[in-house]
Amino acid sequence: MDEQTRSPPPLPPGGPNHVVDDDPTAEDDTSSSTLLDLSSYQLHDLDSVELPSTLTELDLTANRLSSLDARISNLSNLKKLSLRQNLINDAAVEPISGWHALSGLEELVLRDNKLTKIPDVSIFKRLLVFDISFNEITTLHGLSNASNTLKELYVSKNEVTKIEEIDHFVELQILELGSNKLRVMENLQTLTNLQELWLGRNRIKVVNLCGLKCIKKISVQSNRLTSMKGFEECIALEELYLSHNGISKMEGLSSLIHLRVLDVSSNKLTSVDDIEKLTQLEDLWLNDNQIESLESVSEAVAGSREKLGTIYLENNPCAKSPGYITALRQVFPNIEQIDSNVFY
Repeated sequence: MDEQTRSPPPLPPGGPNHVVDDDPTAEDDTSSSTLLDLSSYQLHDLDSVELPSTLTELDLTANRLSSLDARISNLSNLKKLSLRQNLINDAAVEPISGWHALSGLEELVLRDNKLTKIPDVSIFKRLLVFDISFNEITTLHGLSNASNTLKELYVSKNEVTKIEEIDHFVELQILELGSNKLRVMENLQTLTNLQELWLGRNRIKVVNLCGLKCIKKISVQSNRLTSMKGFEECIALEELYLSHNGISKMEGLSSLIHLRVLDVSSNKLTSVDDIEKLTQLEDLWLNDNQIESLESVSEAVAGSREKLGTIYLENNPCAKSPGYITALRQVFPNIEQIDSNVFY
């Protein structure tokens, strides 16, 4: 059945007003954690819904809401509010800037709506997670008003052209800016606690991590990179995704001794280099390049001979060698997958 026309799911026991208490042993304890999940009911408004003052989580995902019920502003215990996949525009979300009773909100999800600018969330002094992905936002102007307590920021699939107004997020651990119109990696130097940086599907030509050294996961897939230089100081890096670029040489990797996952598929590589010293590699994606020698691949990955569990080499000249899969299995005794072939 078409996703847009499918019927709403069956009502939970007690109907849409049913509140789930996280502590079934609690006896009318207004301080106990409570959740109201109204996701996928295709609601146009909340007129028929009771909103208990004890709510700490309100999930309104996948409805047809185009405005915010004013009663939400009185939920002083609310910690998580999800308005994902609705019809909320800039004017509709504007009232939240005055919702003083919700100043303790920790998670706000406005993903997949109709926003064209960053809403004013300065009232939320304890905000930890802010998700405004899949909107039509063109600039990060307004983020400077968001609390410096933020740990996760998601702004993927928008129209953003510049990384800015994020320097005060010193506690930030995850930054997602994939699928925008970014051309430059900049203004990251103060994000010293950043663990994950997702910049896939932009227009970035040069890697510049602004001196950050603690990142564990980086994705710059589907950009315009021609060089791998720039990751040398990211010595804590565990996962690096660089597929679908124009990289012709593997370099700057020897210092990344904690690297477990490396994806350089769909580039312009003719050989495998600079990973001989890496001993923790578990997943290596080299498919869709121009790598000629299977023997050179085996030598280059010798440091991770015992660890390697998955390798992709299909659509390279070396993958056309007779007995190619058998040869790799002999080199890597613990391999579990070669291309689409899974071994048990």
